[in-house]
Amino acid sequence: MRETRPKWRTTALGSAGVLITATLISGAVAAPASGANTQAGASRHGQDRASVGAAIAAARAAKAGIDWADCPADWGIAKPVQCGWVSVPLDYTKPNGKQIKLAVDHIGNTGTKAERQGALVYNPGGPGGSGMRFPLRVTTKNPIWANAAKAYDFVGFDPRGVGHSAPISCMDPQEFVKAPKMDPVPDSEADKRAQRKLAREYAEGCAERTGKAMLAQMTTPNTVRDLDVIRAALGEKKLNYLGVSYGTYIGAVYGTMYPGHVRRMVVDSVVNPSREKIWYEANLDQDIAFEGRWKDWEDWVAANDAAFHLGTTRAAVQAKWLELRATAKKNPIGGVVGPAELIGFFQSAPYYDSSWVPVATVFSKYVAGDTQALVDAAAPDLSDTAGNISSENGNAVYTAVECTDAKWPTSWTKWDKDNTALNKNYPFMTWANAWLNLPCATWPVKQQTPVEVRTGKGLPGVLIVQSERDAATPYEGGVELHKRFKGSRLITEKDAGSHGVTGLVNPCINPRVDAYLLTGQLDKADVTCTPHATPKP
Repeated sequence: MRETRPKWRTTALGSAGVLITATLISGAVAAPASGANTQAGASRHGQDRASVGAAIAAARAAKAGIDWADCPADWGIAKPVQCGWVSVPLDYTKPNGKQIKLAVDHIGNTGTKAERQGALVYNPGGPGGSGMRFPLRVTTKNPIWANAAKAYDFVGFDPRGVGHSAPISCMDPQEFVKAPKMDPVPDSEADKRAQRKLAREYAEGCAERTGKAMLAQMTTPNTVRDLDVIRAALGEKKLNYLGVSYGTYIGAVYGTMYPGHVRRMVVDSVVNPSREKIWYEANLDQDIAFEGRWKDWEDWVAANDAAFHLGTTRAAVQAKWLELRATAKKNPIGGVVGPAELIGFFQSAPYYDSSWVPVATVFSKYVAGDTQALVDAAAPDLSDTAGNISSENGNAVYTAVECTDAKWPTSWTKWDKDNTALNKNYPFMTWANAWLNLPCATWPVKQQTPVEVRTGKGLPGVLIVQSERDAATPYEGGVELHKRFKGSRLITEKDAGSHGVTGLVNPCINPRVDAYLLTGQLDKADVTCTPHATPKP
């Protein structure tokens, strides 16, 4: 169901059942220009060894290609999609040192040989999201992507550390999902101390279970280098790329490091690429945006009171939410759903419009006396060991990339002051998001400096798509990338806020994405579109 969107999941870190906001950004270094200038550009930015290593790895991959075969049965990816592996250096400064294998999959274009324009490579976000389900948009005949599928092979991959690509871990997956967890909103200094201890232990667990050598290489610039090696292995001279959420940051850093390697690039729901935002400030911005979109959802629930019976005003719906939260805090519902689990479930509504009806329906059933529906929706399933391994892995990658990418405040006083102040006006997500990211304050490996995202020689026009009220990647991110990438075009979906715009039906947006992918055509000026259809109960 979420193949058209960034990956999200309930996390178990500290107390917070929190969506992994596919909003993150990062960079480990300002990096090279592209192509023939790779070595010189890298030297200028102090990254000569990594960029030379990446060029060596790409040349090796171009020679090796990819041995495509039917996907392993337990991957859940059926024929005619095929899977393969691309080897990359763990550490690009040591291209002949330890290698890791990245899982990739693809399906050929549905049109003629003459219509084919190469491979379209996809990343859904995270960090920690897998792109391996992208080719299924062809096999399921997703109408939004039918035109692009005629021209492009659809290619997905698991980024380093994710899924089948040298997966990392920070704690036992069954422990990770256990519920109920502490209420993320602290009542006392003792609560804060307990959460700080959990965050510190989680960071230590990442070092123990994954190893510092791997953790130190879990960065956005390394994922970008991996992406360029995948491009080479596919036999593509230039990259066609679709990135959503954190995938837009991968795109922004790729466009900076390899501007001459880009053919077409669509970025959807954009992480703010400013170095100052990565990652601490980006998360604070999210807290504000989530509150706004939560209110949008409450307004919609109130307008549809005939269906949900949760109140005819936003204030009435909010009162029911606070009552539910207080009840779950006092006695976890079904013994397992406390405030943390409630946030893990309810936050999907401000994330995605497609969750508006399901979340409101469960809420409505609970108020009408059906508690089981809420338990089924919000509690972990301890019998789903494969799903729990995947969730824990996704959270580990999210944390590793975010924490290694950039320098985080180490002063608890700063975290406490900033989040206490924000929580007063934006209480829905603030503390849950803080605890999710707090391992970065005690991270066990050296933290990097993000790439300065900018236009480089040879970068073509990039298509940026952004909804105005996006919670996970606030609108300003799209505007900022548009400023930095000269010749880019920004499509704004006005009065809308669903995360991941290109996967939704909007007759103003879908044909423009098609036109760009098929012909390279961009509008002469930026475009503002009316919103996609509002969900109906």
